[in-house]
Amino acid sequence: MPSKLKNIAVVSLSTVGSRVLGLLRDILIFAALGASLWNSAFILAFTLPNLFRRLLGEGALTSAIVPVFSDVLERDGREGAFLFLNQVLLRLTLCLTVIVTAGCVLFGFLARSDLLSGRWALGSELAVVLLPYMLFICLAAIVSATLNILGRFAVAAATPILLNLAMIAAVAAGMWLEADAARLVYWLCGGVLVGGLLQLAAPVWDLFRQGWRPQFRLAHTQAMSELWQLFLPGLMGAAILQVNILVSRLLAYTLDDSAVSVLYLASRLMELPLGIFTIAVATVFFPLMAKALSADDSTEFSKAFLQGMRLVLGISVPAGVGLCVLGEPILELLFQWGAFDRADVVATIPLIAIYGIGLPFYSAATFATRGLHAGKDMKTPVRIAGICLLVNAVFGVVLMQFFGASGLAAANVFAALVQAVLLWSALSKSRGEIAFQWLRSAVVKILVAGALMGVGCAAGLRLVEHFHLIEKLHALVAVGALVPGGVALYFGLLYLFKFEEFDRLAGLLKRFLPKA
Repeated sequence: MPSKLKNIAVVSLSTVGSRVLGLLRDILIFAALGASLWNSAFILAFTLPNLFRRLLGEGALTSAIVPVFSDVLERDGREGAFLFLNQVLLRLTLCLTVIVTAGCVLFGFLARSDLLSGRWALGSELAVVLLPYMLFICLAAIVSATLNILGRFAVAAATPILLNLAMIAAVAAGMWLEADAARLVYWLCGGVLVGGLLQLAAPVWDLFRQGWRPQFRLAHTQAMSELWQLFLPGLMGAAILQVNILVSRLLAYTLDDSAVSVLYLASRLMELPLGIFTIAVATVFFPLMAKALSADDSTEFSKAFLQGMRLVLGISVPAGVGLCVLGEPILELLFQWGAFDRADVVATIPLIAIYGIGLPFYSAATFATRGLHAGKDMKTPVRIAGICLLVNAVFGVVLMQFFGASGLAAANVFAALVQAVLLWSALSKSRGEIAFQWLRSAVVKILVAGALMGVGCAAGLRLVEHFHLIEKLHALVAVGALVPGGVALYFGLLYLFKFEEFDRLAGLLKRFLPKA
C-alpha cells in the first residue's frame, strides 16, 4: 500500500498544481470576460474537442487500451507492447485528422452562413479555431495511459499544467495589450492550441526515454482485434456521457448569454476535488485492478477496489459538504473580480450547492466504471449511460423551465446518482465480494463525520458574519479559517470512529503538507 499511496500522491500533487493553475486561469478569464456571451461561446466551443478527448483519448480508448496493453506487456514484454502502441497511435492519428478537417469545414460554413443567429455563429467560429486541439490532447491521453501502465505517473499527470500556463499567458498578454473581449477570446483560443501541443510533447518525450520509438504499423493483430472489441462499446458509453455534458450546455446556451458560464463555473469548482483526488485514485488503482484480473486474482482485485472506493468516498463526501456550506465565500474570494460581479456570484451560488451534493455520486460512478472496465466489461456501462442520458435530458428540459440553470445542474446530479447506483449494483452482482455491504460501515462513518463537519462550518460562518467585515475580508477569513478547521474536525471524527482507511488518508494528507 505505501507504493500505491506514493503513486496517488504523485498524481494528486501534480493534479493539485494543475487544478490550482486551472483555478487561476478561470479567475483570470472570468475577470476579463465575466459571464458574458464571449465566455459562454468559448466554453461551448471548447466542449467539442474535450468531448472527443473523452471519446478517443482518456475515455473509451484509454479504458480499452489499459487491459489489452497490460496483457501484451506481460506476454511479449516492452518490445511487443510498443509495437502494439504504434498500431494504435497511427490509426488514431489518421482518424483524428479526418474528424478535425471535416469539423473545421462544417463549422466554418455554419459561421459564415445565414443559417444561425449571432450567438450560435460566434460559437461555430470559435469551434473552428479550437478543433485542432482535439488531435493533440487525444494522442497525449493515450501516451499518458501507456506511461501509467509502465509505472510512470509524474510527467503524464503534470501535462495539464502546461495547458493552464499557456492559457494564462495568452489571456494575460491579451489583457496587457488592452484587447477587447472580441480579440481577447482569440488570444485565449491560441493559448489552448499552444498548450495542447505542449501536453503532447511532454509525455512523448518521457515515453521515448523508456525505449519507445515511433513506427509506421498498419498490420492487424490479435491484440488490435481485442482492443476493437472493447473500444466500440466503450465508445458508445463515453459518447453518451459526453453528450450529457453537451446537451446541458446547449440547453443552457438557449436560456441567456450567461447561463453556460455560470453552469461551467459551478461544475469546475466541483471538479476541483474530483480531479485532485478521485481521478488520482482511479488513475492509480485502474491498472492495479486490470493487472489483478489479467492474473485471474479476484481477491487482489476486490481488495484494490474496496480500498480505492473507501478513499474516494472519504474525500468526496466532506468536499461536497464544504461546497454546499462555503460556496458563497469561496465564490466571493476567488471570482468576484473585474467583469464577474456580485450578480454573477448570486446566480452561481445555488448551482455550487447542487453540484456539491452530487460530488460523491460523480466520484463513486467514476471509480465503479473503472472497476467494470478493468474486467473488460464495456457493455454494462454503455447500457447504464444510455439510461442516464435519458434521465438527464428529460429532467433537464423540464426543470430548466422552472429553475433555469439550477434545473440543469439538478438534472446532472440526479443522473449521476442513478449512474452510481446502477454501476455499483451491476459490479456487485458479478463480484459479490465488493457488494455495498462491505462498505456500509465505512460509509456511515463518512456520512456522520461529514454532516458534523458541515454543522461546524455553518456555525463558524455565522460567527464570522457577526464581525461585519468588508466583503472580501469576510470571504478571506471564512475560507482561510473554516476550510482547514473543517478538515481538522473531519479527520478528528474519522479517527474517533476508527475509520478503516484513516491511516492511509492521513498519510496521503501529510504528503500535501509542507515539511518542517
